[in-house]
Amino acid sequence: MRTQVGIVGAGPAGLMLSHLLHLEGIDSVVLEARSRDYVEHRVRAGVLEQGTVDLLDQAGVGERCAREGMVHKGCYISIEDERHEINFEELTGGKHVVVYGQTEVTKDLINARLACGGDLRFECDDVAIHDIESDKPRLTYTSKGEPHEVVCDFIAGCDGFHGVARQAMPASLLRVYERVYPFGWLGILAEAPPVADELIYARHSRGFALYSMRSPAISRLYLQVPAGEDVAAWPDERIWAELQHRLAAPGWRVGEGPVLEKGITPMRSFVCEPLRHGNLFLAGDAAHIVPPTGAKGLNLAVNDVRLLAAALIDGSDAALDAYSANALRRVWRAQDFSNHMTRLLHDLGEGPFAQRMQLARLEYLDRSEAARRSLAENYAGLEATADF
Repeated sequence: MRTQVGIVGAGPAGLMLSHLLHLEGIDSVVLEARSRDYVEHRVRAGVLEQGTVDLLDQAGVGERCAREGMVHKGCYISIEDERHEINFEELTGGKHVVVYGQTEVTKDLINARLACGGDLRFECDDVAIHDIESDKPRLTYTSKGEPHEVVCDFIAGCDGFHGVARQAMPASLLRVYERVYPFGWLGILAEAPPVADELIYARHSRGFALYSMRSPAISRLYLQVPAGEDVAAWPDERIWAELQHRLAAPGWRVGEGPVLEKGITPMRSFVCEPLRHGNLFLAGDAAHIVPPTGAKGLNLAVNDVRLLAAALIDGSDAALDAYSANALRRVWRAQDFSNHMTRLLHDLGEGPFAQRMQLARLEYLDRSEAARRSLAENYAGLEATADF
């Protein structure tokens, strides 16, 4: 078949791109290797920047987020058992973030695309990208053992870090920048109503911890663990005990409950450049990974496709050529912020000097409104412009 834009990946990036194009009358086909059920239930990020929420609203898919999302006007930084507030709204002129799970964003976008007659194809095997330097790039795949081909004007690779899109770019062209951290995050989803009004980022001598939530009934919590740690070494009782240590505050305890999910996520920073070759464009995790400390992964992916949609709608060579540089400005800003937050709050294993440097930076953050404003501005999200 023939379409204008072939999109590989039915995560938030691919679905949002398809929907933004649809609103401007541009056809697309979305191919996804996994089933719809898998895509709608995989647990990922859950903190949405102000700009991401605004784009959901503008695209007509923000109604449920507005109704069910949990607005957060700031966060807490905890140092041992001492807690300090960073008020985003006061420091940024009114910006806030919304806790609304990526799974829910994905469901909303799938429903919106199907309601508009969108062409979403799940369980596509052996997806491959061809002829990206021609004016008729192609996608091939098999479904239920039958071969299929989609001829496109453009192809967008939104298929994640392990997808096929980045592999279709010439290796000689790509510049890859990467940092792998010597620790990971053990994350749990627990049936425990949140007992804090804001997210808590904890710097503790035993390691980093994060207290967050997914709904009024579900908490999402994380612990720093060594790289390569086996999740089997962390029974529920040990997890709760460690969370109580690292998130301790006078007169306050973490609310506990049945653990619904647990897993360990490795920590890395990764960027590949450029984000375009021929008529293939990369967006989201296919092009970059950030440590989750800055809550930027989903938000970066949405910003990428906002810019890519604008370029494809414009259609001029100048607009298409500018996509990569415009998106990468925001990517590198987010990489710097995420790395800063990671180094500020984790046990880096670099000895007493590094620990004292962390404490000095945290003390400065507590004393300096300018430092708090910089953190708030980056966390709540920079303005959605081509510059960022």
